[in-house]
Amino acid sequence: MNQWKTNNGRTVISRREMLRRSSAGFGSLALAALLGSNGQAAQQKVVQQPHFTPKAKRVIFLFMHGGPSHMDTFDYKPQLQKDSGKPLPFDKPRVFSATTGNLLGSPWKFKQHGESGAWVSEVFPHVAGCVDDLCIINSMYGSNSRHGGALLELHTGSDTFVRPSMGSWITYGLGSENRDLPGFITVCPTLTHGGVNAYSSSFLPADYQGTPIGNASIPADRALIPFIKNKSGIPLAVQRQELDFLQQMNREHLESSGPDAALEGRINSFELAYRMQTAAPELQDISDESETTQKMYGLDNDVTKNFGRQCLMARRFAERGVRFVQITHSYKWDQHSGLKTAIPRNAKEVDQPIAALLKDLKSRGLLEDTLVLWGGEFGRTPVSQGDDGRDHNPQGYTMWMAGGGVKGGLQYGATDDYGYYAVKNKVHIHDLHASILHLLGLDHKKLTYQFAGRDFRLTDVHGEVMYDLFA
Repeated sequence: MNQWKTNNGRTVISRREMLRRSSAGFGSLALAALLGSNGQAAQQKVVQQPHFTPKAKRVIFLFMHGGPSHMDTFDYKPQLQKDSGKPLPFDKPRVFSATTGNLLGSPWKFKQHGESGAWVSEVFPHVAGCVDDLCIINSMYGSNSRHGGALLELHTGSDTFVRPSMGSWITYGLGSENRDLPGFITVCPTLTHGGVNAYSSSFLPADYQGTPIGNASIPADRALIPFIKNKSGIPLAVQRQELDFLQQMNREHLESSGPDAALEGRINSFELAYRMQTAAPELQDISDESETTQKMYGLDNDVTKNFGRQCLMARRFAERGVRFVQITHSYKWDQHSGLKTAIPRNAKEVDQPIAALLKDLKSRGLLEDTLVLWGGEFGRTPVSQGDDGRDHNPQGYTMWMAGGGVKGGLQYGATDDYGYYAVKNKVHIHDLHASILHLLGLDHKKLTYQFAGRDFRLTDVHGEVMYDLFA
């Protein structure tokens, strides 16, 4: 509607109509030129087909918030053990978070496991049993030594600006395999160090934002998709009529206002919410899982049941076509002190559930096209903070992947003899993002969205695909 009557009878026209009528319509032409590129992007925002044949169809991201110590988990450093207590024999980074002292060897033993002979700390006995499925990257590095910046860099590719999250980019590029569920779900997401920005769609259309289920302060068994049950008693047919009327008004407004990605996203979100009323309640009810399966994930143990439920839900979401699922162990891996007590406690909470997820996916034939990613926003220093702690370290650390087309049983890259700096086959976070997109059949240089006059992408102007990681 381009004009209307006010209460006093005066005729009012819209800004768009004013531009069309005035100055021979040149104002309208200018507006069309300004809106044209963004409008085109909004109309073409869903790339349903990948750029090339994918190896993976979906991602499960196991986020260890705080930054796990790689020297105490998956990066064995015998020289560090030998020289524990001595000064670091080379310079520390110029930028650091806290004052640190001498070298601190790991309090835990490492053993080789599986046919690959990969080294794993004794704090992860269950995951060690799956080591031949893991592609362990021991040469990760990032750009920021603070939690907030590093967490956003891992999740969005930028440690300085608000940008769309990795899950949003992936669902923007591929959509969801299940029209009745969101393409991107995050279970018990962190409330700190960026919060919602870690799963935001930013300038991408709103329907690509992650759907949060609970948050870090809510136990997983009480983390449910909000407002999904129909408690009003209004029949679905009546709800459909109400929604149709609302959508009709929204679309009429869209026709008069021109391209509006936010409004289009809202229209799509209303439709999805309606459809989810039938699909989501059943999905969140795990009573149909066998007792054996629930025990495998550790739901019968107070120590493992919280993260175990998250892992079980991740499998249920993945097998029903959710494109990107993130589960978070929050915020427990920031060991500035209490290393000897915290690391075993943290590992025990996630070790059995993670191994169960890998085995369950594999037994169901899902691991081959589901990419599982494990890691935190950075690693820790090989030098001590206080008597029993490690400071932040983005210079070199470990993340691992499994399934989804990566080489199982591979230990890729290396840090120096003490674990401070990545020195061999270095993998930046931008490289990791480029590689994940490639496994999903997406060219990270072509997956772009025009905003504020230029094309944006997850990897910005960086990123190299690490083909050596692929099977």
